[in-house]
Amino acid sequence: MSPRLGDARSGKLADNITGFGRTLRRAGVPLDASRMALALQAAQWVDLGRRDDLCAALETVLVSREADRAVFRELFDAYFRDPDMARQLLAQMLPTAQGRAEPSRRRPRVNEALSPPKAAAQAGAPKAPDDKIELDAAMTASEAERLRQADFNGLSASEYQLVERLARRIALPVPVFESRRTRAGSGGARLHWPGVMQQAARTGGELLHLPRLRRREQPLPLLVLVDVSGSMERYARLLLAFLHAATASLPRRDVFAFGTGLTDLTPAFRLADTDAMLAQASARISDFAGGTRLGDSLAQLRLRHARRLLGRRTLVLLISDGLDTGEPAALGRELAWLRRHSARLLWLNPLLRFEGYAPLARGAIELHAQAHGMLAVHNLSRLEDLAGSIAAVLRR
Repeated sequence: MSPRLGDARSGKLADNITGFGRTLRRAGVPLDASRMALALQAAQWVDLGRRDDLCAALETVLVSREADRAVFRELFDAYFRDPDMARQLLAQMLPTAQGRAEPSRRRPRVNEALSPPKAAAQAGAPKAPDDKIELDAAMTASEAERLRQADFNGLSASEYQLVERLARRIALPVPVFESRRTRAGSGGARLHWPGVMQQAARTGGELLHLPRLRRREQPLPLLVLVDVSGSMERYARLLLAFLHAATASLPRRDVFAFGTGLTDLTPAFRLADTDAMLAQASARISDFAGGTRLGDSLAQLRLRHARRLLGRRTLVLLISDGLDTGEPAALGRELAWLRRHSARLLWLNPLLRFEGYAPLARGAIELHAQAHGMLAVHNLSRLEDLAGSIAAVLRR
C-alpha cells in the first residue's frame, strides 16, 4: 500500500478511513461514530503494507450485515487502490469509478456511492473545508416529502435510485393466523397438563397457577405476482426491491413474474442481498417489458405450482395495471380459481394514482370483479400505508 494511504506518520490514515466510512454510508451500510473509532483502532493493529489484512480488519468492525459484505469489498477495492482515487473519493468528487471491476459489473449501491453528488458535479464550484460533513444529508425535509408523494414513473434516474433505497426501509407486517400447533401461555382454552404437574411438584401438590395452551400465531403465507410488462417496467423493479426487503423475515413467500409467460423468482428471493436478487431476477425473466397475458400465466401457476397455495390461507398480492391482452373469459376463470384457493386476493394497482380512475380495460374489469380489494402502490406514501390497507381488507 502506498505510504500516502497507509503511513500514520503522514497524517492521512484517519482522514482516509473517515472518508471511506462516509462512502460506505452513502452505499447504505449502517455506520456510527463508535464504529469509525473502532476502525481507526483496528487499522493500527495490522500491517498497513498488506491490503488484505487492512480489509479484513475494517470489515470486522464496519460490517454487521451479511448483505453488506460484497458491497464493502467492492468499495474497499476501489477506494484503496491508489492515492489519487483515494483523494478524489475523500473529497466526494469522483467523476467515474475506475477499478478492477467494470462499473457495469458493480452493484448499483456501489456505483451510486462512487458517483458525485449534485453539488460537487458543478465545474469550478468552490468548496469550503467543512463542506464534506454536509454531504451525508441526502435531501431536505421538503425534498423528502416531495419524493414520498412522487409517482415512481415520473422520477429522474437519480431520484429513482434514492427512492428505491428508501423503499427498502419500509416495513410490511403481514397479518397472522392461529395455527393448529399450541404453546404454553398465560391464556388459552385448554390446560397444559405437563405444566400443571410440574407446578404441583414444585409446590408440594398445591396448584398456585394453571398453565394453559394457546395456539401459535404465524404470518400468512405470501404469494406475489408481479407484472413485468412494458407499462409496468418502472414499478416492477422498485416493488420487487421493496418486497424483498420488507418480507425477508417471513417463513414462506413465493414470488412470480408474469408477462407473456410465468417466471418463478422464488429462488432469487432467497438471496440475502437485494441487489443480487434484482440481478438474478433480470437474468431469469425472458419477457421483460413485453406484453401481458395474465390468464395464460395464471394457467401455468395452476398446472405447475398449485401446491404453493397452502390450505386456502395464502395471501395473494397481484401487482399489475390490468392492461391484459389475453381473452377476458380465460382470465376470469383463472382468477376465480385463484380466489377460491387463497385467503385473500389483493390487486395492487399503480393506476390508482389518477383521480377518478375506473377499471375500464377488459383485463381490469375481470380483476376488479374477482379481487377482494384494490390498493394503490405508486409512491412511497402508499407503500408506507400498505400494511394498514391489507389489514383493513382482511377485516372486511
